Amino acid sequence: MTVLAVGLLAVVLVGAVTRPRNLPEAAAALPAALIVLATGLIAPAAAWDEVRELGPTVGFLAAVLVLAHLADAEGVFRWAGGLLAHHSRHRPRRLFALVVLAATVTTAVLSLDATVVLLTPVVLDTARRLGARPAPHAFACAHLANSGSLLLPVANLTNLLALQASGLSFLGFAGLMLLPQLAVLLVEYVGLRLTFRDDLATPAEPAGPAEEAPVPRVALAVLAATLLGFAASSPLGIEPVWVAVAGAAAMAARTLATHRTRVRDVVAAASPLFCLFVLALGVVVAAVTDRGLGDLVAGLLPAGTSFGALLGLAAIAAVLANLVNNLPATLVLLAALGPTPAVGAVLAVLIGVNVGPNLTPVGSLATLLWRRVLASRGVPAPLGTFTIAGLATVPAALLAGTAALASVV
Repeated sequence: MTVLAVGLLAVVLVGAVTRPRNLPEAAAALPAALIVLATGLIAPAAAWDEVRELGPTVGFLAAVLVLAHLADAEGVFRWAGGLLAHHSRHRPRRLFALVVLAATVTTAVLSLDATVVLLTPVVLDTARRLGARPAPHAFACAHLANSGSLLLPVANLTNLLALQASGLSFLGFAGLMLLPQLAVLLVEYVGLRLTFRDDLATPAEPAGPAEEAPVPRVALAVLAATLLGFAASSPLGIEPVWVAVAGAAAMAARTLATHRTRVRDVVAAASPLFCLFVLALGVVVAAVTDRGLGDLVAGLLPAGTSFGALLGLAAIAAVLANLVNNLPATLVLLAALGPTPAVGAVLAVLIGVNVGPNLTPVGSLATLLWRRVLASRGVPAPLGTFTIAGLATVPAALLAGTAALASVV
């Protein structure tokens, strides 16, 4: 039965990574979850508990995806592209620094999916207009979508799972992860600068005037209010999903009224099939964990919260993320830590599953999606370049981020 459970998980992951015939991730995950139930690998009550536990997290994900879509419809990313072009002053190195900043902010506030799907095309268009080589700026979006997602719980689905496991408040999470995030960002900036030093040294040859877009004041105000709402609601015991829904509803009222988007586009932005995939994946991972994988992983994890133990947790999490993707890795590792894990241990795992995927193209679904975005625009993302950039940043980022975490927990 253990072999069957692991095999089903492998089928789900391969389906999510390759998406044959462009099928959604849920096409493999939902049948696998049904097989898990039908064969008794997991009891229906346990499966329901897993779905119920993941429900608020998945609902939050859907609301943030809608919020990002509405922000795009309101012109937030076009405006951001204009700012990048204007303030770069046709200097590739300056544009690179601004892209790192923009990707970090976008990831923190609107999640890594917004950085990959919405910001990356804007960055590529900006680099093209300025005549700069696209690779450094494209890779900055990919890396910061993953490693720039440490600061706020809203930045990544893995963060939401870790927040739930740690018992921290929104502000408590951000306070502990501020220093690790800064340490990781410094490593990313230096490592990517060195990796793409030749591209960044090539003078830009502008292909056209910079695009100017009006400031989307209403959208920016709603985003700011939503972010403040996350911080203010946490001490009151209000689930962040309701704040995200309120922010999305407020922006949707204006965006739909001005015909900048359609109801069906809003529904599509919520990615209901991907949400179903996450729930089904949770059931399959729960079955695999109950069938022995959880005990195996738990036996490998170092005990305690010393720097060495935290670094070991981060390293194991990074390796597992690149083997099975960071979302199932997070589910397995949090289960292996037990019902009342140490906060430091949970956050060390988070550093591993968020930073580690920059080492290989299959470490996170966001990276796979990023490669599709680049392919659709004719921008290459060679495996060799991805690996070199990963080796230049991931090991040092894991070390720096974990050291920073050890200093605050």
